[in-house]
Amino acid sequence: MRVSSRAVGLLAGVALDAVLGDPRRGHPVAAFGRVASALEKKVYADSRARGVVYTAVLVGGTVAGGCVVERGVRERPLVRAGVTALATWAVLGGTSLGREGRVMSGYLEDGDLEAARGRLGHLCARDPAGLGADELARATVESVAENTSDASIAPLVWGAVAGVPGLLAYRAANTLDAMVGYRNARYERFGWASARFDDAVNWVPARLTGLLAVACAPRGRRAEAWRVLRRDGASHPSPNAGRCEAAFAGALDVRLGGANNYGGQVEKRPELGDGRSPEVADIRRAVRISGRVTAAAAVLCAGIAGIRETMDRTGR
Repeated sequence: MRVSSRAVGLLAGVALDAVLGDPRRGHPVAAFGRVASALEKKVYADSRARGVVYTAVLVGGTVAGGCVVERGVRERPLVRAGVTALATWAVLGGTSLGREGRVMSGYLEDGDLEAARGRLGHLCARDPAGLGADELARATVESVAENTSDASIAPLVWGAVAGVPGLLAYRAANTLDAMVGYRNARYERFGWASARFDDAVNWVPARLTGLLAVACAPRGRRAEAWRVLRRDGASHPSPNAGRCEAAFAGALDVRLGGANNYGGQVEKRPELGDGRSPEVADIRRAVRISGRVTAAAAVLCAGIAGIRETMDRTGR
């Protein structure tokens, strides 16, 4: 039986991310962000149509580039596996997510609230001013839960389905959402396409993340995690984030959600779960679940990639 180059590449990329984390210099995502910023300056208008063009050009360009690369190594399985591994490593962020969670936990365990408030921006856009230790813990746990999908599971799903083009296109879409997908005066219309496209490509991965969080919950918590996921997953204003956060809330026996301040605009979000309010110790527990979910997704997606390549070779 032939070994799947795509499957091997995905697993190797996950291993590279686990060992090395994000590339220290010349990160491809940062380079893409600079290109996106430059294009925004040229095409920006308070218009959905301009935003659609902006999103289509940037995501379409990454798809085209990925297709060219894959076509060039199609008949060289080892090289194809290596290219897939490098692309996977470049777009994954699970190790960095876990590291940020542990850094926040360390600051809070030491009682250094100012350092923790200053670091929160690495995880989310929430205003940290005046937040206490438990509020910072809640923000961190919610960010770890939601970003487990964005940083790890979604890229792996799209890598399994569409190889290097899928990996690159997903990260392009997610980066654009982070840059322009805001409901504010500047981006309400221009960023609409990027935000909606990101919602679409995360729909399946977010629900897979929720299911895997249930499966990876601590012993005795799986039934509760499943119950909370089913009951509360759709309560969140995001069509995707609630699935991840609800599953983590049930797995950790905590209650997520509540009032969040984003640059002076307070959002009251529904509560997810029936447990106590998150505490500092819950951050490391959330990071451990996130790591297990990523490992499970890597094995699952490698299997899917292998099946797809087998079907492609046999013409089914």
